[in-house]
Amino acid sequence: MAHRIEVVSVIPDMRAVVKKDEIESLGINGVKDVKIVDVYTIDANLEEDDTRLIAGSLTNPVFQESSVDSPIIKGDFDYAVEIGFLPGVTDNVGNTVREGIEGILERQLDGQVAYSSQFMFLFGSLSREDAGRIGANFSNPLIQRIQVKSAEEFNRDNGMGVNVPKVSIQEKPRVDLVSLLTMSDEELAIVGKQGIANIDETRRGPLALDLTYMKTIRDYFAKEGRNPTDVELESIAQTWSEHCRHTIFADPIDEIKDGLFKHYIRRATEEIISLRNDGFCVSVFKDNSGAISFDDNYLVTDKAETHNSPSALDPFGGAITGIVGVNRDAIAFGLGAMPIANRYGFCFGNPDDQRALYKKADKMEQMLSSSRIMDGVISGVNSGGNQSGIPTTQGFVYFDESFRGKPLVFVGTLGLIPREVNGKKMHEKEARAGDYIVMVGGRVGKDGIHGATFSSEAIDSGSPATAVQIGDPITQKKLSDVLINEARDIGLYNSITDNGAGGLSCSVAEMAKESGGFRVDLNSVPLKYPGLQPWEIWISESQERMTLAVPPEKWSTLEDLLKRRGVEATVIGEFTNSGKCVVDYNGENVMDLEMEFLHNGLPPRPMKTTFTRSINTEPDFKQGNDLTSSLHAMLARKNLASFEFISQQYDHEVQGGSVIKPLQGRGRVNGDATVTRPLLNSHRGVVLSHGINPSYSKIDTYHMAAAAIDTAVRNAVSVGARLDRIALMDNFCWCSSNEPERLGQLKRAVQACYDVARAYEIPFISGKDSMFNDFKGFDENSRPVKISIPPTLLASSIAVMDDVRNAVSLDAKMPGDLIYVVGNNRGELGGSEYFAMIGEEIRGEPFIGNDVPQTDTEINRVTYIALSHAIGLGIVVSAQSVHRGGLGVALAKTAMGGMLGMDIDLSKIRGLRMRDNPDYMRSDYELYSESQGRVVVSIAHYHRALFEDAMLRGTTNVSISRIGVVRDDDRFVINGEGRRVVDTSVQALLESYKSTFKGY
Repeated sequence: MAHRIEVVSVIPDMRAVVKKDEIESLGINGVKDVKIVDVYTIDANLEEDDTRLIAGSLTNPVFQESSVDSPIIKGDFDYAVEIGFLPGVTDNVGNTVREGIEGILERQLDGQVAYSSQFMFLFGSLSREDAGRIGANFSNPLIQRIQVKSAEEFNRDNGMGVNVPKVSIQEKPRVDLVSLLTMSDEELAIVGKQGIANIDETRRGPLALDLTYMKTIRDYFAKEGRNPTDVELESIAQTWSEHCRHTIFADPIDEIKDGLFKHYIRRATEEIISLRNDGFCVSVFKDNSGAISFDDNYLVTDKAETHNSPSALDPFGGAITGIVGVNRDAIAFGLGAMPIANRYGFCFGNPDDQRALYKKADKMEQMLSSSRIMDGVISGVNSGGNQSGIPTTQGFVYFDESFRGKPLVFVGTLGLIPREVNGKKMHEKEARAGDYIVMVGGRVGKDGIHGATFSSEAIDSGSPATAVQIGDPITQKKLSDVLINEARDIGLYNSITDNGAGGLSCSVAEMAKESGGFRVDLNSVPLKYPGLQPWEIWISESQERMTLAVPPEKWSTLEDLLKRRGVEATVIGEFTNSGKCVVDYNGENVMDLEMEFLHNGLPPRPMKTTFTRSINTEPDFKQGNDLTSSLHAMLARKNLASFEFISQQYDHEVQGGSVIKPLQGRGRVNGDATVTRPLLNSHRGVVLSHGINPSYSKIDTYHMAAAAIDTAVRNAVSVGARLDRIALMDNFCWCSSNEPERLGQLKRAVQACYDVARAYEIPFISGKDSMFNDFKGFDENSRPVKISIPPTLLASSIAVMDDVRNAVSLDAKMPGDLIYVVGNNRGELGGSEYFAMIGEEIRGEPFIGNDVPQTDTEINRVTYIALSHAIGLGIVVSAQSVHRGGLGVALAKTAMGGMLGMDIDLSKIRGLRMRDNPDYMRSDYELYSESQGRVVVSIAHYHRALFEDAMLRGTTNVSISRIGVVRDDDRFVINGEGRRVVDTSVQALLESYKSTFKGY
């Protein structure tokens, strides 16, 4: 018999207050009050006393009360709306409740027996339609169910009833043969796009295999003299997917026969490593993360991922899965790195945009709004990081209408790993023939089916709900702790990897390259519920799982250790040296592929590109006499405003190593870089930063990519990093990557990566790409629409800092300090935030312009080296990189950080000015140009000569201009063109800066 436990707060519940406010924001004004009840449904045979004990364990007696098997609230309400998970969706709360029940009963329970839900009692003048709208707003139909009852129905039925969302699969598991050998090319293409046909002629979901790939697969099996099983075809699709194999970066393109990655990214790194020969790079492009030298005893690792497609469908689940998944990339580096910091980056559509989009015509399958996606993604990364005990230190948020169809959700994790333990190098791993294949952590379910292949496609009406997973950070925390803190250092396994994209099919096959083959018995794989098809077991991406290679003689020791720590582990097969990938089910062979074909059989697909530089209408408008209002408006823009509402809910203090924090100074201003000290007995630290400029790609993707890298480097240098201690990650998010013009834009961007990295001698150590970030569907009038993101490169930098006590924050410190701008302004406003704002004011849409900021690596390199030298002398008081929003925003952030005013004179700026007229610069262009290579710094007045000497040091390539002074009050004054152009207070600037997301 199932039991229903309801828990309610007896004091005011802030969750209910927030819900009421959100309901009013929907335009439903009749709600007078909201009460929230937490529900736990227990599907187990329990004695009455046991049920009462369980209810008591779920209730805080100080401010809550509970009931068992009867409604806890009755009476004068209007509607009750309950929201719970659909069958098979990961229920983290339910999983935790089950563990608590096992502790109370002192026995193990089989499978999922506890389910969580929540319902709202709504008081006020409401219709059933209103109640339904409220339920729909707080739920996601892909993963959740809604039940609505009026007060009359609720009292008549004695509550909401007991709903047990248990998975019940009636179809008998079987292995199907796919008749490729007799298929026409047209039929092959359909299978590759839509998936294998079921008995009822529906399709299983995308294989993301084009006709070239499908014909190659058909030819292979023709030589084998048989048709493939569905397990084999699904496995090949996962391994060959764009998500896993990065085929667009690997295939020949134009004259580049070795592909974009090898020709530009890898070649840059190999040349830099050879040139420097300093041991800084230890492991690049061959493991789950990249690794650089931290000190004589440790390496630090870095990896970033995207979770764009899942986050568009289920923002919370997609984002939490992304962050815990990239945590596993740290855990899976070498023999296991300890996660020490998370980073994030979000590109959203305008949250005020309420336009409806649908995956199907006739208003079928509505996509979530930008605001729903934003809220869910932020909450998902919050839960994943905070519950894992990993500080989330550095990030950004960016808005553009092009992200309305598909957001970009970047997540990254740093790891720390010893160089050696007991004489063994920890960054080296190798599965050996005879090792057990051990699956550790969570169980396998239908969640995450076709995740890798789905991510290789645009979102459309065929996008499967099963592609969405929900991560469980608590389960993963237990897994991480026992592996990193105990099993690793006593040598209980030879190799480890993440069960991420493609599930077991990819993790086992990737590790088998180390040994030369494998054999797996699918009957041994632990399942969340019975009835899964063999192919589903093999490719499911259900979360919190790792695959280990365990020597047989060490298995019993590892099994006992994991069991004592509450982590499930199961032997599912054996690594071999057979050269074969073999999978059995019910005693029959369901997969038998050559390793060589699985990993290297995909044919090259030569690509051709075209490129046309965009020519946009050049903005023509007059500058206002008073730029005070424009500065306030700029600071309030979503891409420049404070996102403190994100930073303050992400725990960056856990583990105790935070030095330069996400919010800096008395004004709590968002910084562009953070500094973390991973070892508390050392002053050595890690600097994290990023650069991203999607708007520049609307003009030229070469300069978009160059500026992203330059900004990531400049931000790191501004807090104290040195060029020779910085490494980079490239994370490309592109659109329509089967179109020659888009490929031409990609080629230019990747070439910029090579040029800038080589110029700065900064290596890439890891990267990722997501190549089909397009939405194809219908608008509210059922008209077909395609929304593509702007081609985007996120450049992430990681640097090792010898002494964090020399780190520099952005905030002005003392009245009388001198303000300098380092670097040249070229009046470049193409793709700038200022042009976008002016265009919106004049014509209702952003101006783009043509003069995109260009990166002069020769001058910038010398400038950054000089600035690092000055910071090393301890004479730089504050430093703020000049990037989005230009000099005006950088000065304002410095002033707001310190809550101190400034006197600035733009006429004091030296060096390059407008290209066509070096003697003149409009004040608005001076303030809002986004020319690269510039930093605002402040120094004590008595260090003026020392600073200028340190910066110039006999070179004429560095431009520095002393443009002002820090005031002893909060007046913020800028003079230009012989007059005062800005006159305001720091407090007023801060109010504008923090106004945009004040209600979040």
